[in-house]
Amino acid sequence: MTECLKKTKVLTKGNYAIANAAVIAGCDCYFGYPITPQSEIGEFMSGKMQELKRAYVSAESELAAINMCIGACSTGKKAMTSSSSCAISLMQEGLSYATSDELPVVVVSVMRGGPGLGNIFPSQGDYNQATIGGGDGDYKLIVLSPSTVQEAVDLTYKTFYLAHKYRNPAMLLADGLLGQMMEPVEFGEYPYPEIDNSSWALSGAKDRKSRIIRSYSPTEEPQCEHIRHLFDKYKQLEENEVMYEELYTDDADLIVSSFGSLSRNVKAAIKKLREKGLKIGFFRPITLFPFPSERIKELAEKTKKFLAIEVNMGQMVRDIKLAVNGRVPVEFFGKPVGAWPSVEELAVVIEGAV
Repeated sequence: MTECLKKTKVLTKGNYAIANAAVIAGCDCYFGYPITPQSEIGEFMSGKMQELKRAYVSAESELAAINMCIGACSTGKKAMTSSSSCAISLMQEGLSYATSDELPVVVVSVMRGGPGLGNIFPSQGDYNQATIGGGDGDYKLIVLSPSTVQEAVDLTYKTFYLAHKYRNPAMLLADGLLGQMMEPVEFGEYPYPEIDNSSWALSGAKDRKSRIIRSYSPTEEPQCEHIRHLFDKYKQLEENEVMYEELYTDDADLIVSSFGSLSRNVKAAIKKLREKGLKIGFFRPITLFPFPSERIKELAEKTKKFLAIEVNMGQMVRDIKLAVNGRVPVEFFGKPVGAWPSVEELAVVIEGAV
């Protein structure tokens, strides 16, 4: 199981790091269809999964890939797909079904520019796609967003764990820059306990009652009960699984928030401005769902302003505004797509917001 990587720090690309972490996490099945900028994930899995005698299928489409994941997960297997932006759009119906069926599908989404086919430049324009979704009905995906290649490894492990712990589809939301970036990474053992799925997995009905996994309910009340059950799980996630990073928030008059690899430039700009004596704090949601609304609410009680910085035209900023709930102003700076703003450019923007 990639022993050469598990105990040694190596220089590797983000996509390869995510794929290798999925293997270490015990991924039994990978189903995917190539699209830039995440194609290296499928490339890695095409060799490694067959080497380990696990399932690998180069599906005929993203629609096929997500539905293959549904089938594999229904038997209790750890199944994963990966894709990007416009191709993740094709999976929305399947993700809605998987959520209703309570199947722990793992999805890696490496964002590119949109809308539509867009281009292959990095972007953060799929925040809404991941956290709100385009499938039907009331549902939520678990969404984790790394900022470094090492964190992409660690959060891949966590994505598998949370998906199976809560029996809910979970997404690792990276960006094209992180997928293509090379950094030193250390691979450790999978750090989480394995989840017992014997009570629900479809494993053959010999010596037990048959089981049915389906999202359809012909009458109103059972469907209402089912949706309430799903939202009880989401509440548990919000109570127990929120992750975030914060820095310099104790005395901050302005708190700047960002997510993903862009946060590295934002944090560097804030450190420069702190050296000038400006009271600026940094806040990065790591779980985009569950979103750290309660912590933002607490910070809004003692700061004077929030500034959200994203490479999109304003998506996470809405969740910040909801959490702040009018207590202090919330401003936004964004760029539609492409290279991240430099540390120097961000420093100018942030200082101008003080």
